[in-house]
Amino acid sequence: MFYYGYDPTYILVLIGLVITMAAQLFVSSSYGKYKKIKTKAGLEGFEVARKILDSNGLNNIDIVEVKGELTDHYDPTRKVVRLSTDIFHGATVAAASVAAHECGHAVQDKEGYFFLRLRASILPIVNISTKIGYFAVLFGLIFSIIDLLWIGIFLEMAVLIFQLITLPVEFNASKRAGEFLKKEALVEKSEQEGSKKMLTAAAMTYVASVVSTLLQLLRLVLIASSRDRD
Repeated sequence: MFYYGYDPTYILVLIGLVITMAAQLFVSSSYGKYKKIKTKAGLEGFEVARKILDSNGLNNIDIVEVKGELTDHYDPTRKVVRLSTDIFHGATVAAASVAAHECGHAVQDKEGYFFLRLRASILPIVNISTKIGYFAVLFGLIFSIIDLLWIGIFLEMAVLIFQLITLPVEFNASKRAGEFLKKEALVEKSEQEGSKKMLTAAAMTYVASVVSTLLQLLRLVLIASSRDRD
């Protein structure tokens, strides 16, 4: 997506990289802390997810274990909550929080949450737009075709739009998770603050992604504007 060579606008890329790394570090440190703290309820992530799903009339949603760390996600196509091994088997604050968050997405799906449906509907367009946009930017930079470069930037904006739509989806799922854990007494009152911090840390990675993409696009706009004047 970028033109490689000496360019003062690379400072924008560097800022975006630092923000992204800081967010990832925040998540890793929070996860590392709360995956060591056992919940007094003693329920594993699988059990937490099952209780939340069942209490929301989602008995048809399966919960399966997947490999990796923090690879947890809800699959709206197959109606499955996928939990990584540590979350699936862990009886910790982190496990309960992540499991509840993914169940939040399942409930969003059931209720037809607007932003979740919107994100799913534009995903095919975003995938096509970003692929074409990448090559438009690349060839526009290499061959100094400014119009093609501007077209590429416009198409790449689809990524930013997708990420912006993702923000309310993730924050809403985290809000629901906190409510589920409290309502079902899956975490004690003393553990709720830790759960909130864990969920907030995860949400910040999506904010960082938006900022990083915005800076990348701004860099391309500055390059295109500079070449327009030449």
